[in-house]
Amino acid sequence: MKVLVTGANGFVGRALCRHLAAEGHSIVAGIRSGETAPRWTATRIYGDLENLEDFTPVVKDVDAIVHLAARVHVMSENALNTDDLYQRANVDVTERLARAAASTGIEHFIFLSSIKVNGEKTTGHGFTEMDIPAPEDAYSRSKLEGEQILRNISENSDLAAISLRIPLLYGPGVSANFAALMRLCDVPIPLPFSGITGNRRSLLFTGNLVSAIGYILHKPPIGPGNYLLSDGEDLSTADLVKRLRRSQNRRTPDLQIPPSIFLALAKLGRKRALANRLCDSLQVNPTRFRQTFDWTPPFSVDQGLSATVAWHRSRR
Repeated sequence: MKVLVTGANGFVGRALCRHLAAEGHSIVAGIRSGETAPRWTATRIYGDLENLEDFTPVVKDVDAIVHLAARVHVMSENALNTDDLYQRANVDVTERLARAAASTGIEHFIFLSSIKVNGEKTTGHGFTEMDIPAPEDAYSRSKLEGEQILRNISENSDLAAISLRIPLLYGPGVSANFAALMRLCDVPIPLPFSGITGNRRSLLFTGNLVSAIGYILHKPPIGPGNYLLSDGEDLSTADLVKRLRRSQNRRTPDLQIPPSIFLALAKLGRKRALANRLCDSLQVNPTRFRQTFDWTPPFSVDQGLSATVAWHRSRR
């Protein structure tokens, strides 16, 4: 199968291109001008998708599309035109690409969305596909709008668009908050997280994500639809830190600080949003995806964390 992967040079894109090439697919890599394409790709398409009006040449002779390119969520972002930036990158590009795909008869279209479409936290049970979306910021609103546009196009064409709402993603090449936490866990000093035991957060290893995408491509087109995906084992913040420390051979005892005090201290340091993420639960129920595609994650959380830590340490 000839697969167009947008955002092929990103964190997920490189892992996906490698995985799909190993499965025998021919990869068309969509990357920005001046970037180096993953070596597993057969064809490269350079350019900024936001400035491209006609996507027909991009999707020519392609059998499937995995749309990873996006403007990602940044916690510190405070630009006045943030909504417009997300609209152009995550909604307008998605619509133009999907319409070009539908007009040329492509059926497989996979859109990488976010669990933030459902909301920022859960209480009592994990999110499912049946929950009413409750996006709270420009990023998640743009992802939801992208999903809705794909459903509309799919319902009026042969395009079978699938949106994957994913939780916190990790794996070799990870950056942002997870990379910062990993670096912190590698420091031989006590950390203040061992008291955060009452929450549960779903995670997703890149190895499991690319496996799931491969399963979708091997099945006859099913869609349109939204699916939630995770590793299947939810961890408290204390447990996640403990496992990261263990993978890094750090045995330093951590500090038992109650979450209420942790949040109060974070508020004083103007880090309340980050602290909420560490203390709140955010769980997803991946049952529907597993049953629909007869898929089981090939990697456990511990295997994923070990691979991520090994990559992190190899770069020091």
